[in-house]
Amino acid sequence: MRAPTTEPGTDGVYRWYVLGVLTLTSLFSVADRLVLSILLEDIKAEFVLTDGELGLLTGAAFSLLYITFGFPFARLADRATRRTIVAASLSVWSLMTMLCGAAVGFVSLFAARMGVGIGEAGSGPAGQSLLADYFRRDQLARAMGFLTLGATLGTAAGLVAGGMLAERFGWRMAFVLLGMPGILLGILIYTTIREPERGRYALGGAAEAVQRPLGETIRKLLRNRVYVGLVAGFSVQIMIGYAIAIWMAPIMLRGFGVSIGMVGLFLGLAFVVGGIPGPIIGGYLTDWLVKRDERWRAWLPGLASTACLIPLAMGLMAGGFGAFLALFAFSYGVFLLSQAPILSLLQTSLDASERAFGVAMALFFNNLVGQAFSAGLIGWLSDRWTPQFGPDALKAAVFAVCALGGLGSLAIFAWTAQQMKRAATVP
Repeated sequence: MRAPTTEPGTDGVYRWYVLGVLTLTSLFSVADRLVLSILLEDIKAEFVLTDGELGLLTGAAFSLLYITFGFPFARLADRATRRTIVAASLSVWSLMTMLCGAAVGFVSLFAARMGVGIGEAGSGPAGQSLLADYFRRDQLARAMGFLTLGATLGTAAGLVAGGMLAERFGWRMAFVLLGMPGILLGILIYTTIREPERGRYALGGAAEAVQRPLGETIRKLLRNRVYVGLVAGFSVQIMIGYAIAIWMAPIMLRGFGVSIGMVGLFLGLAFVVGGIPGPIIGGYLTDWLVKRDERWRAWLPGLASTACLIPLAMGLMAGGFGAFLALFAFSYGVFLLSQAPILSLLQTSLDASERAFGVAMALFFNNLVGQAFSAGLIGWLSDRWTPQFGPDALKAAVFAVCALGGLGSLAIFAWTAQQMKRAATVP
């Protein structure tokens, strides 16, 4: 397949083609990462695991290698061909997803999940850095909003396809069949995406694209208060996203007595209904608001992450299946208003030479706090609260962690907005 002929970086169709392919890459990234959530109950029964062990599989097993390999891959992406890094990463994590289906127990599944983490470590920073060189600063939030659709649709795809495949073929074949398409997509990326000029839309121009020594880069990032606040706020608020993506399927399976296929289908649809408008509206809303005040890139995530807690609590307390799904979908849509401003601020607060490494640093804390810590904490709380709350212990644990993420991020993003004002006044 040949790529469109429009030159990269123009206002033609080619940049949208690149955005579409990278969005599809994000879809497979999240689907392969989170398909485990719909399979947890089957795996728990076969391997006789606790919720705490399930928390380790969904969190630490993936995140340990993801955050470790993210830095060298990102450092490479700030000077090498980003297209090749994305294509290779996609192929590796797809293969490791397939190997999850060959697990014979907790240890082997843990190891395979670590392999998925290694593969996915290279994709996000390189892909986001690519988009920053295809879309102008005033268009970047909406581009990142569309990119976020990949994560939303990937969550839905992992649930729907994983549930249906597991019901028909078993949980092992669900891993195998979901991993296979990613290898083909990796070939498509390598053969059709062209590398744009690095730093073409940066405020300092292409001169910003000259990579500094590693120590100097790290020191510069740590002195960047806007970036530090953004990373802290992102890592705390994403606890909400991972909590609901990982644990909603087990909550439904335990609380409503429906099959794994039905849970995958209806929960996946709920993710789509809430997840498609959320990031798109967030992207356009951000581009409109920042014309009035750039600090909306920080204010909006904090407000959205707090506002989503109310419908989430109502959904977890709902006794009916339909009411639960409707409230959850609305809560998820509100939460996703936050992603476009976060991702656009992540790029606009960095020089072109440090974008991929800066994203990797953000993803390090994102996965360490947002996924590994929160998933493990929810599993631990669920086990500890079961004597007190019975079957509602998992619901209580999920909401407790989401409340911590929402309220904590509101405070951190408010501080980040203050730093943006301070940075704007410094000559």
